[in-house]
Amino acid sequence: MQREPGASMQLTLDLGHRPALGREDFLVAPSNELAVAWIDRWPDWPGPALALYGPPGCGKSHLAQVWRAASDAAGIEAAALTTGELPDLLGPSVNCAVEGAEAIAGLAEAERALFHLYNLVKERGGSLLLTGRSAPARWPVELKDLRSRLAAASAVELNAPDDALIEAVLVKLFADRQVRVGGDVVRYLLPRMERSFEAARELVAAIDLAAMAQHRQVSVVLARAVLAARLADADKAQEG
Repeated sequence: MQREPGASMQLTLDLGHRPALGREDFLVAPSNELAVAWIDRWPDWPGPALALYGPPGCGKSHLAQVWRAASDAAGIEAAALTTGELPDLLGPSVNCAVEGAEAIAGLAEAERALFHLYNLVKERGGSLLLTGRSAPARWPVELKDLRSRLAAASAVELNAPDDALIEAVLVKLFADRQVRVGGDVVRYLLPRMERSFEAARELVAAIDLAAMAQHRQVSVVLARAVLAARLADADKAQEG
């Protein structure tokens, strides 16, 4: 298997990309460019809250991490929201990101906690970033005051990554691991893999590990074997 720093790739990245401050580069494409523009616009948001929403694997969490690094924001999982611990969860930060925020809908304590968090961030002159699968205005929130604030928040949709973006992600992930990979491998993987960034990361890691373990170059034959093994493991997990 060939590994060379800066090894030339047989596929080119024609999409814009940005450093993600310690994480993988965030690749910009039509499916996410509006959301990226809103993150770039901070702190000049029209209100204290912004929501990023879209299907799993579209890059919401990655963009939230980019924003947290830029804004020094605290990060809170929706499941951890309780009114009694908000100051501790937020700490000295004036900004905060809550991932999977729609999970609070219908949970009285969690709804009150998000309402108070919204107010606390606003009082501190900060910003609140929420992520979810759907727009906040569509969350079945029961607390009227919270519902009105969510309805007024700016909301930006991210779409599922298309073939061009997934292809670029695969190429970059292999390049990050200094693995030389041919275009035939990427073209083989594209129609057969789950369409998400997380799936791409896991798949590239599995192929790389298999190549190292077997002292082989990454090829279509190896990629096929890794995919087959992962599918078999998934079937066993479902049966269990």
